[in-house]
Amino acid sequence: MRIRREDQGDGKQVILHVKGEFNFTLVQEIREAYADLKSQEVVVDLREATYMDSAGLGILLNMQDYLNKSDGSIRLINCPDAIKRVLFIAKFEKKFKIE
Repeated sequence: MRIRREDQGDGKQVILHVKGEFNFTLVQEIREAYADLKSQEVVVDLREATYMDSAGLGILLNMQDYLNKSDGSIRLINCPDAIKRVLFIAKFEKKFKIE
């Protein structure tokens, strides 16, 4: 399993930990991880992600649309430098909080 879901004790925040390549092969697994998170704050921890391609970017956009989250309400944390470059090239800092 390359997506680990961590529900915070207060029930208000959920962290999705991504391990390995963030690409098309994660579509179903990550969709299942966020399917019921419409009322919680969502954080995506990319500390263990090694790669992100355009499919990974699309997954993030689809998650934002599905959860009906406004721009900046989903946080992307612990981004490795290579992934952070991809996010900024795609101008994702306008859609997500990147930390």
